[in-house]
Amino acid sequence: MHAAVVTAFGPADVLELTELPDPAPGPGQVAIDVTHAAVGLIDVYVRQGLYKDQKGLPQPPYVPGLEVAGTVRALGDGVEGLRVGEPVVTLSGTGAEGGYASVAVVDAAMTVSLEGSGVDPASAVAAVPNAATAYLALTEVAHLKPGEHVLVHGALGGLASAFPGMARTLGAAGVTGTARRPALERARTSALPYDDVLASDDFAEAVGDRRFDIVVDPVGGQVRTDSLRVMAPMGRMLLVGNAGGDWQHTVPTNTLWGGNLAMLGFAVGHHLPNHPEQARPAARAALEAIRQGLIPIDIQTLPLSQAAEAHRRIENGSVGGKLVLAP
Repeated sequence: MHAAVVTAFGPADVLELTELPDPAPGPGQVAIDVTHAAVGLIDVYVRQGLYKDQKGLPQPPYVPGLEVAGTVRALGDGVEGLRVGEPVVTLSGTGAEGGYASVAVVDAAMTVSLEGSGVDPASAVAAVPNAATAYLALTEVAHLKPGEHVLVHGALGGLASAFPGMARTLGAAGVTGTARRPALERARTSALPYDDVLASDDFAEAVGDRRFDIVVDPVGGQVRTDSLRVMAPMGRMLLVGNAGGDWQHTVPTNTLWGGNLAMLGFAVGHHLPNHPEQARPAARAALEAIRQGLIPIDIQTLPLSQAAEAHRRIENGSVGGKLVLAP
């Protein structure tokens, strides 16, 4: 099979295209002929070596990639509910490797059929995993109630862009986004169902008297601290990333106590392996939101041979939406 391999921790150039033996599925696994593989910020962080000492994450050489779409190639022992040739998409929760290849082996529990969905594989791998993550974060962690108001930072980001549509399907009364000034106009004119999009550097002043029941923060840094000023009593902040790259930032925790506020971390890759029964219901909710047109996403597709270029684009912030590799 063709595969893009991380040969060492380091810059994007450590990604090399090579040939590897076709993998076979073990018990409870599925082999997939990959047509599209998602590229995410977590792939970049792992390749850079930020998590090199974290147990369970891969060491070079390895094939990166969490999420793929394609057709079932083979079924491992004990797998039911899927068949060879069936179009599928996978969710985060199968580890941090294996996707940047023409054949991938994944856990069957994280594999969802696309048959009859009307969603093409590129759109599925670009939108379903993030929309399913948004669904789980809003229902299992933040417990969004109908009529509540939501603030989403990094409005155009691959994960963040799934939250406004999913919040709408769950009954949110309003969804506001924030974006950096260079991306502000594009965010305001996008098809994403935001009521308003504000500049991230002064959103706390721009919201005026508005207060939010849920804040979705994949950015971190000062944005995280400023968000405490615009949260309603009993408000919940979902910490779902650190795209701003400030790993040393701290928040004044007494503000949480005094304001009756909560900060809740959520990493779907750690959650779903412990709750695999939630994967397919979340994916079905994601597919329904996509069908309703609530999760439009800008997809940029590159050939597998340009995996290093895909990582460079993510690192320099030139991607609005989702990058997908086509083996």
